[in-house]
Amino acid sequence: MPHHAQLDLRCYVVTGNGSIDEIVDTAQQAAAGGAGVIQVRSKPIEAGQLLQLAEQVALAVADTNPATKVLIDDRVDIAAILMRRGLPVHGVHVGQSDIPVTAVRELLGPDAIIGLTTGTAELIHQANEYAGIIDYVGAGPFRPTPTKDSGRRPIDLEGYPHLVELSKLPIVAIGDVQPGDVAELAATGIAGVAMVRAFRDAPSATELAQKVIADFSAGQNRAGA
Repeated sequence: MPHHAQLDLRCYVVTGNGSIDEIVDTAQQAAAGGAGVIQVRSKPIEAGQLLQLAEQVALAVADTNPATKVLIDDRVDIAAILMRRGLPVHGVHVGQSDIPVTAVRELLGPDAIIGLTTGTAELIHQANEYAGIIDYVGAGPFRPTPTKDSGRRPIDLEGYPHLVELSKLPIVAIGDVQPGDVAELAATGIAGVAMVRAFRDAPSATELAQKVIADFSAGQNRAGA
């Protein structure tokens, strides 16, 4: 059963490159600032390292803010191992070419949070067929992004309202989202924004998370006014 009602997607942090200590520190700071989701992204590290990193992130985040959900990017096996060990890992985010979401749900069980990457009307339509299985969709790129070339055209601000209208699931915008974009993106009706580099490079990930949440709420209020 999907959990969108309990999911706070407004401030969605994806871990970037760096040492394990740096990544754990950024994740912990973001959780302290109220980030609803931390996604531990596997590239470019090996599976064994990711297992170690995800475990440390999950424990640090749970210690700081138990409400923050920790998701693993792509690696359903690693999420399954950590969840079975009873670590505070809550699910996965998978892409179009990863394990199908029906199989992910089968493996991780009814309580796991599952997100799926989309970015076009066609992919949103396909995701809608799994609205009873997945919890949210990522839609990007917002802008062309140096960290990930999906081959999809950028969505831009103008593209999100249409996707929101089509989608049965909450949408998180991703792909070179900057802190200055948050309020305008929130006004399109999406459920949250995902950022990688902005958090990695922020002097204080705690202050940035607080700002993202405040700006997101302001954008939603403007749209509802």
